[in-house]
Amino acid sequence: MCVVEPRPSPLRPEVVIIGPARSFGQPAPQSTPFAETYAIEDPVQQTARSLAHELGLPCVSPGAGSVLRLLAAAGNAKAVVEIGTGTGVSGVWLLRGMRPDGVLTTIDVEHEHQRIARRVFLEAGFASSRTRIISGRALDVLPRLADGAYDLIFVDADTTEFAACTEAALRLLRPGGVLIVNGAHANGRISDPSARDVDTLTIRETVKAIRESEDWIPAVIPSGAGLLAAVKR
Repeated sequence: MCVVEPRPSPLRPEVVIIGPARSFGQPAPQSTPFAETYAIEDPVQQTARSLAHELGLPCVSPGAGSVLRLLAAAGNAKAVVEIGTGTGVSGVWLLRGMRPDGVLTTIDVEHEHQRIARRVFLEAGFASSRTRIISGRALDVLPRLADGAYDLIFVDADTTEFAACTEAALRLLRPGGVLIVNGAHANGRISDPSARDVDTLTIRETVKAIRESEDWIPAVIPSGAGLLAAVKR
């Protein structure tokens, strides 16, 4: 016997139920920890980080460091300025993204910290010719650097120097050069209207000034302590 399957009536169309769309555009609570563990540090970087902790120095997280390396590589950076040498954690990340013939100019007021960083750079495999280590206050050193000569500037300084450093970066960077300022989250207080401490207000002013300036194309990258990144027009 032949069984004929009934066809749906054209007057009663089939109903398809579609569940709520899953959005991949919104950050998940797990996204930041994953971004940090995705970035792998070798023993040299781990040693530099341990030394920073022993000295009580903040340093970029692995996730933020990987962003520094990425942006240096994307811009094929040859000349980079780092404000805040520390023990060399961020410097190693930057050097690993730069061109093989690139030179990192790194500035710090603490000579002893730079002595440690110098050793870290050598142990990471970078010849001494790849770094120019300058001891002194950034605001005293930056005026001596050449206009439009740099591909990337990383500011990891005291918040009181943010405004002056970003103004100097506009002069020092070539068109298309990248400014990166560490600490844009203000330790989680950036969006808290009740936070009125000097550091938070200074960071807010810096972030706002960069966003509203016609000289920059900015974005805030939520890695580590928050990275304010901007390309010079």
